[in-house]
Amino acid sequence: MVNYIWVGMTIIGIVFALINGTIEDVNKAVFDGAKEAVTICIGLISVLVFWLGMMRIAQESGLLEKLSKLFRPLVKMIFPEVPVNHPAMGYILSNMISNMFGLGNAATPLGIKAMEELKKLNGGKNSASRSMVTFLAINTASITIIPTTVIAIRMNYHSVSPTEIVVPTIMTTLLSAIGAVLIDRYFYYRKSRKG
Repeated sequence: MVNYIWVGMTIIGIVFALINGTIEDVNKAVFDGAKEAVTICIGLISVLVFWLGMMRIAQESGLLEKLSKLFRPLVKMIFPEVPVNHPAMGYILSNMISNMFGLGNAATPLGIKAMEELKKLNGGKNSASRSMVTFLAINTASITIIPTTVIAIRMNYHSVSPTEIVVPTIMTTLLSAIGAVLIDRYFYYRKSRKG
């Protein structure tokens, strides 16, 4: 459905530009936008490669395992249906830690694997389990300590202080994650009382 919307918007834009005689402006905007997209992507790649390398060093040094052990009691409390030694727990923890470092691209495959494992725990059903809904809420809200992608974009646009968003990011993502868990629990307990 989204593809049809994008195609429709593109066709409407081209037709509108032809009618108004601004097709050259549209062509210029397309090529300028493409050039800027490539510039931003190259800047993002360098930052993501750096932080992925740092994550690899943290993994090899055992820091990720220590962080996982630190957060395991909290995650176990949030996901009581998931056994502690189940692969889903490892993927959930890895996803959360990747998101904390602002590595959404690295966190995505981990999140997909976590959902696959949670689906196995749910007996392969196509309906979402409590843990799946909770994980989706937390993953969407994801607490971020270092917003690497946003910092990279701010650096590309020559921000005077590209890292000044770190503290507001920590505060807002922490509040959004707490809100996501509270709303998730509210609807879960509300549904369990009715059922």
